[in-house]
Amino acid sequence: MKTKTRARPVPARRAAGLALMLGSGLANQTGAAVGALAFPVLGPVGVVAVRQWVAGVLLVLVGRPRLRSFTRRQWWPVVALAAVFATMNLSLYSAIERLGLGLAVTLEFLGPLAVAVAGSRRPSTVACALLAAAGVAVLTRPQPSTDYVGVGLGLLAAACWAGYILLNRVVGARTSGVEGSAAAEALSALVYVPIGIAALVTHPPTVSAVACAAAAGLLSSAVPFLADLLALRRVPAHFFGVFMSVNPVIAAIIGTVALGEALAPVDWPAIGLIVTANTVIAARTGARGTPS
Repeated sequence: MKTKTRARPVPARRAAGLALMLGSGLANQTGAAVGALAFPVLGPVGVVAVRQWVAGVLLVLVGRPRLRSFTRRQWWPVVALAAVFATMNLSLYSAIERLGLGLAVTLEFLGPLAVAVAGSRRPSTVACALLAAAGVAVLTRPQPSTDYVGVGLGLLAAACWAGYILLNRVVGARTSGVEGSAAAEALSALVYVPIGIAALVTHPPTVSAVACAAAAGLLSSAVPFLADLLALRRVPAHFFGVFMSVNPVIAAIIGTVALGEALAPVDWPAIGLIVTANTVIAARTGARGTPS
């Protein structure tokens, strides 16, 4: 009896997947940089509020969650995921304001790394964790200008991303398609209605600032969300995880070019250590998630 063999993706399919992943990373970090331009007017809270409103509307239109059909067993992880979304984006954008885009995003990537390390007992995984720890030690080394609050916010964003990965697995198992994630994003947007109104009252908005914050919602949530879904249909999950590990480098470059941020020469090798650790572990485990 003949056995069917799974056809390998053609080069064009892989190339399309690679282009989608690159576009996702560039859109995500560009969106964060554009959002940062509105910090002087709206502050991080105002920017995140507008970002969440835009992302919530767009993802509800895409996911079309049937909220009335959700059971209690489905609702609790969705609500928890909404809380993670709300906290993660605020902590990340607050860290960007204090530390800069490159350093904040690098610290945030410790979240997926922690999940992968916790799920593996391989000596190589432990070695990668130590490698990443060395990179963090360099990035957060005591200096007169070290912003420890900013570092703490970056680590909080990392913890939220780890929670996102774990919760998203539960949500994905209990809801169909992307309904659960879309519902969580919508709830997060609702949470930010009173918060955002208060922020905009104390920080009077301008058209350009609101446009920047709205662009952040489009570029950092909706575009990566759709691009990643399409990319995962064209490339293996572990390759997707490996490629995601270059996001801190993309963030550092965009921060330097678009925001005029200046990293110390020793910071670049430190970012490289963390990226290398993420890349090696992603190649072995494929454990990744992309937050909205």
